[in-house]
Amino acid sequence: MDVRAQLATVFHLDKCLGCHTCSVACKNVWTNRPGAEYMWWNNVETKPGTGYPTQWEDQAQYRGGWTRTSDGALRLASTSKTRMLGEIFHHPYMPTLDDYYEPWTYDYATLFNAPESTDQPTARPISLLTGRPMDPEAGPNWDDDLGGSPVYAAHDPNLAGLTPFERRQLFAVERLIWFYLPRTCNHCLNPACVAACPSGALHKRGEDGIVLVDQDRCRGWRACVPACPYKKVYYNWQTGKSEKCILCFPRIESGQAPACFHACVGRIRYLGVLLYDASRIAEVAALPDEALVEGQRSLILDPNDEAVVRRALAAGLGASVVTAAQRSPVFRFVKSWKLALPAHVEYRTLPMLFYVPPLSPVIAGRNERGALHHEDQAPIGDGELARLPLKYLASLFGAGNEAPVRYALRKQQGVRAYRRALRVGDISRAFAEERLREADSSIDEAEAIYRLTSLATAADRFVIPSADRERVGGWE
Repeated sequence: MDVRAQLATVFHLDKCLGCHTCSVACKNVWTNRPGAEYMWWNNVETKPGTGYPTQWEDQAQYRGGWTRTSDGALRLASTSKTRMLGEIFHHPYMPTLDDYYEPWTYDYATLFNAPESTDQPTARPISLLTGRPMDPEAGPNWDDDLGGSPVYAAHDPNLAGLTPFERRQLFAVERLIWFYLPRTCNHCLNPACVAACPSGALHKRGEDGIVLVDQDRCRGWRACVPACPYKKVYYNWQTGKSEKCILCFPRIESGQAPACFHACVGRIRYLGVLLYDASRIAEVAALPDEALVEGQRSLILDPNDEAVVRRALAAGLGASVVTAAQRSPVFRFVKSWKLALPAHVEYRTLPMLFYVPPLSPVIAGRNERGALHHEDQAPIGDGELARLPLKYLASLFGAGNEAPVRYALRKQQGVRAYRRALRVGDISRAFAEERLREADSSIDEAEAIYRLTSLATAADRFVIPSADRERVGGWE
């Protein structure tokens, strides 16, 4: 057992407002520089949708992440040692600027300096790259709130395999079924970007697992950009270097949450330490698709297990790291409650950003058993229904396996029924407790989930070890 520590995150999608405050906070702090105009280290997408860059989930086009060979081994989908030399000047799976968008500003001087006229002056969009007038055709969330859904959202790769009924369920105009998907770098356990970098500039910090780019060593090969299946590594055309989310490690080292976490209006973000067994990474990453979610969970070790604590301390992890892991909200969401799931775990990078799948929007109507009901809802199981097709959510959060998504949704429904019985009283306490038992939950667990999702303070949501950078290992 090789015990290591990883700063991991959870985003609760039922609470995301789609306000983009996190994106703006990150943009103002990190990417408001020449060459980084098109970069959004944090972005919020509307789902269903094609995302940013366009169709980033279509790995037939971009070839990101790892693929499993016939003998069960892993290899990079985007490149290899033999192919890399021929791809120095042109990489066939590299996103172009059109796949992101051409950044622009507006000719505000026209508004300020226009002479008196009977017509309102207009500030035309100006390209930040060429300085010339342009007509914007895309943006980091061009299909926000299903805007232009017949053109954009209808081409979401996760819609493949949905029945015509399920497609109608998502795109019926009077229903407007969508949710928001905030995305940052996942700081994966098995990062393809690190493996693809020929200069060794990309590396994973030993003390906390944050994936960084050494700007002194980076030579602008750009192999990392297509290798990342989430397209969260960017090329700065001004400096000739790659850049990416650094999880605001200067803030982390001073005990503060990253800027996007601190700014989040909906309080959807959770940050904490996970202890994991690094010796099993290759084994788990090579599992069949349907076993990947539980396989990744099995990597995460119980920080309250005395044997794990002893191995962690022997490996050089400080007492503050172990204590933080024991208080970690991420451990509870991912391992204890099994509510949070990784996005596209089939890319086999073992992402350390987890999502609580969305159960909302809430439906007021109920049938005779008190269960949510609508004629167009998709079944979760045992008579339970959901507004979003389970197959769609499973494509995003279960590598196509519906079981872990169904489990998370049913537990959320159980907690919601329990709180409704307590606060609204339109269903009986006995029925609510039955729903909890059916969802493999209990009253104590429901209360804990409610407190962490609804009543938690910043100290509960962000559990960061105390820093002592002078000591070997980084944390005290």
